Amino acid sequence: MRNPALDAWGDYDRDDPYPLFTAVQADGPVHEVTLADGHRAWLIVRHEEARAALTHAGLSKDMHAALARDGAVVAEGLPGPAFARHMLSVDPPDHTRLRRLTSAAFSRPRIAALRPRIQAITGRLLDDLEARGDTVVDLVKGFAFPLPFTVISELLGVPEADRDQLGSWFITLLAPSSAPEPPAEAVAASANIVRYLTELLARKRAAPGEDLVTDLVRAADQGGALSEQEMLSTIFQLVVAGHDTTTSLIGNGTVALLLHPEQRDALVDDPALMPRAIEEILRWDAPVPHSTFRYTTQDVALGGTVIPAFSQVIISLAAANRDPDRYENPCTFDTARADTSHLAFGHGIHFCLGAPLARMEAEIAIGALLRRFPAMELACDRKEIPWRPSALLRGPAELPVRLRPSPRAG
Repeated sequence: MRNPALDAWGDYDRDDPYPLFTAVQADGPVHEVTLADGHRAWLIVRHEEARAALTHAGLSKDMHAALARDGAVVAEGLPGPAFARHMLSVDPPDHTRLRRLTSAAFSRPRIAALRPRIQAITGRLLDDLEARGDTVVDLVKGFAFPLPFTVISELLGVPEADRDQLGSWFITLLAPSSAPEPPAEAVAASANIVRYLTELLARKRAAPGEDLVTDLVRAADQGGALSEQEMLSTIFQLVVAGHDTTTSLIGNGTVALLLHPEQRDALVDDPALMPRAIEEILRWDAPVPHSTFRYTTQDVALGGTVIPAFSQVIISLAAANRDPDRYENPCTFDTARADTSHLAFGHGIHFCLGAPLARMEAEIAIGALLRRFPAMELACDRKEIPWRPSALLRGPAELPVRLRPSPRAG
């Protein structure tokens, strides 16, 4: 029998969707589905086929081309197609050009140089939490969100005085909604973000800084390397990708470790284990459980199924990361797992540009959190954690914890 979840894919249990992923995976690697928003798509759930799809020449990410051919293939979303000219929504050669213009800011030496600043931001946020004493706090609001949002804001050159307001607009814009039309508050937030980013570009032209937005403006004005639309799209995408997924990574990792206290304690005792633990967190509970938009430009054969041309394709990175044909005991959370490979950051030319930054932020954040609050515990039952109602992003919307402060441990 066909699993009924395939007829409303994305509208499933948020607390633990993995038993469903396992059941669908057992039925085959590729499935035709109806998404929760009503669009038709093809879903890929096994590791081998997922990895192949992420680099398949017959799969395109050109959202403008897809919308021009068939507006029903994908929802445009806010702020609209004008902001879909970034590296995640185009193919080569545009993708190659746009990625090259931003890659220097995310090089390993540049990211490594950020470590002291990320540690300082982390310490300040933990000081604020510790000052609240033995009370229940929302770790997302007080820590997992402001840390990566502050870091990406500094990278882009967003003035400190603007960050709270900009952050609140993004929170409103990215809040999932089941309504057929975007809520009025999301439309207003989108308009405010578009206005703000446009003004930020103008400010950086008038007063350049040592930041990524200035670099983009300089590339556009001196060499015509990218258009105003591409600059705005790129900045928007970097803000979203630079904080939203890392917020979920920190939240998912904290939940996983609180549910596995023996592994948490091992990390407290030996911080050198943290890099391997972050990879297991990414594999076990990927912050991006489904890949971003792709569609077939021709008939594509994967896993014994032919996906027709001009179809939307959804790759379940989360399901692939728990494929029993790829991993031993895939549903077991094991921070000492020898095989640290996974698809949480994608694969191929669209592999996440910010992966080194996300990894470092998570290592610093979770490591410092455990050192400062080694007795921290969930302040609610695991099933009461409110998870974000999104198929594209997985993470706790709120994470109530009791910190149990202890003497400072470095």
